[in-house]
Amino acid sequence: MQTIILASNSENKIIEISQKLKPFNINVISQAEAGYNIEVDETGTTFRENAILKAEAIYEKTKMSVISDDSGLEIDALGGKPGVYSKRFAGENATDNDRIEKILDLMKNVEDSKRTARFICAICYIDKFGEKHIFEEACVGKITTKPYGDDVFGYDPIFLYDTRTFAQMTREEKNEVSHRGKAINSLVKFLKED
Repeated sequence: MQTIILASNSENKIIEISQKLKPFNINVISQAEAGYNIEVDETGTTFRENAILKAEAIYEKTKMSVISDDSGLEIDALGGKPGVYSKRFAGENATDNDRIEKILDLMKNVEDSKRTARFICAICYIDKFGEKHIFEEACVGKITTKPYGDDVFGYDPIFLYDTRTFAQMTREEKNEVSHRGKAINSLVKFLKED
């Protein structure tokens, strides 16, 4: 069984990526499980740049295969914000609810037809030889006027895809259509052919 380190300790990400890679005899472990619990400065100006920074930091220490991702929300009415600053948009120690409230407040006067948004995910896979492979995908939707759903993770309760927010979907349903799910599928396709 091949082991790939995920340059993250996010339980949600580990579960999501593990479920997709397990059928291919690939074991995904967190960076902490690999013994490298480091915080990488995300100084990139794009999701792609930040994904590469995180993957390189772990690869340099381990020389093992690494997957990293960077993702966030781009809202048209806010000129593409929060973008790469999605996690820090409401301040360094803000909660998911703080971030959601800030977005809803900024958009309180935006009409329905102008509430378009997209989640973007860039995955960087560095193979055992140090070669980088990038997979970038998007999921287009709209920003709701209030949160819906029980699964509060990031901006999911205010991101409407089709008729439901991400927070109203099961994890499996979300993984089928989400930006990260699609980027992981592209990675899986590549690994199958590799």
